[in-house]
Formats: sequence, C-alpha cells, structure tokens
Amino acid sequence: MNTSLLATLGLGFGLGLKHALDADHLVAISTIVGRERSVWRSSLVGTVWGLGHTASLFMAAVAVIVLRVSISPAMAQSMEFCVGVMLMILGADLVRRLLRGEIQLHSHTHEHDGESHAHLHLHAYATVDDHLHHTVGRRPFFVGVVHGLAGSAALTLFVLSTIESAWMAILYVLVFGAGTVAGMFIMSTLIGLPFALASRRLSGAVQCLQLAIGVGSFAFGIFYAGQVAFGEHWLTQLLP
Repeated sequence: MNTSLLATLGLGFGLGLKHALDADHLVAISTIVGRERSVWRSSLVGTVWGLGHTASLFMAAVAVIVLRVSISPAMAQSMEFCVGVMLMILGADLVRRLLRGEIQLHSHTHEHDGESHAHLHLHAYATVDDHLHHTVGRRPFFVGVVHGLAGSAALTLFVLSTIESAWMAILYVLVFGAGTVAGMFIMSTLIGLPFALASRRLSGAVQCLQLAIGVGSFAFGIFYAGQVAFGEHWLTQLLP
C-alpha cells in the first residue's frame, strides 16, 4: 500500500472523527444518551449509532461507486429534511416520556457480601424496540442510518472525484465510517458523563437536563428542516 493511499485513508479516518462533531449528530445522540445512567451504556449507544451511520454510507457507496447510481441534489436534500424531522420526533418523544413519568429514577437496595447498598436505577416503560435494561435497542442504529443516508451524497461525490479505484473508494468509505464510530464513541461517552454523575448526586437535575435536551432537539429540528426547505430552496423545487 503506497504512501499516498495511506495518507488518503488517514484523512478519511480523521474526517470521520470530525464528522461525529456535526451539530445534528450530537443533538440526536444526546436525546438517546440522556436516557441512560451509566457511562458504558452511553458509549454503547454512540457505537451502535456509528455502526448504523457506517452501514448506510457503505450501501450508498456501493450503489454510487460500483453500480453508478446517481444521487440527485433533490434526493440528498430530502434526506437532510428527514434528519430535521427525526430530530423533532426524538425531542418530542423525550419530552413526552418525561411529562408522563415514563422516565424516572428509583432507589433500589441490594445485598452485597452481607451488606445492603442503595443504587439509583433508570426505570422506563420499554417498547418493542427499546429494552433499556438489557440492550440499547435499535433506535440508535436507525437514527445513525438516517444520518448516514443524509450525508452520503457529499461523501460519495468526494470519493469519486479523488479515488479512481472503486475498491479503494469503498475502503475509504469504511475507514471514514470507522472514524465516525470512534468519534461517536468518544462523544457519547462525554455526553453521558454528566447524566451518570447527576444520577448519583443530583437526581433532580437529571430531569431538567433531559427536558432541556428534548426541547433543544425539537427546536433544532425545526431550524434544520427549515434551512433545507427554505434556505436551500428544497421546497420550492418540489412545487410545480
């Protein structure tokens, strides 16, 4: 493997790390991580999100690079609009759960070596896709898939313009995805730290943080979708 290709793949990994810092990614992951109470589960949420993001990018890359499927600007903007709508749904769902008392902190007593210890636990009414006590559910993966599809057009166009070999281009996308997974692992861990600390010391602050994240996600979703619909003139292109 020559030096220039290694440099290109290194750039791809670095761009993947940077890609994890996009505002819409952090807002989306915050609405999910905000429901966790341990750092390792928050890290797992980010990892699953990154895997979903990489999976959709990989599928888009195969379609564009190998099968020569074109992604029109209108289609790319439609996916971006879907991201905005999804952020609104995630934020509204978090606020709804809080107001209905579906996300609460409870204290449980456990026996360890003959001594009783009190632990705080997150209790939530689980759905089919959201078994909070055992897995992180499929929500982070699905959210990552939508974000990956939204960013696939710009990424694949960049790859097509810089890498001639189709297989090397696919490898670049996978390395970029690995960087995104690593970046989301780091960011979800950092985002999860305040919730883990607050759940042990300031349980009342957890609901305030969750409410702020839910409202913020809904507001940012409106802004994001509005920018696509009107700022990028996506809506006017759909009208006759």
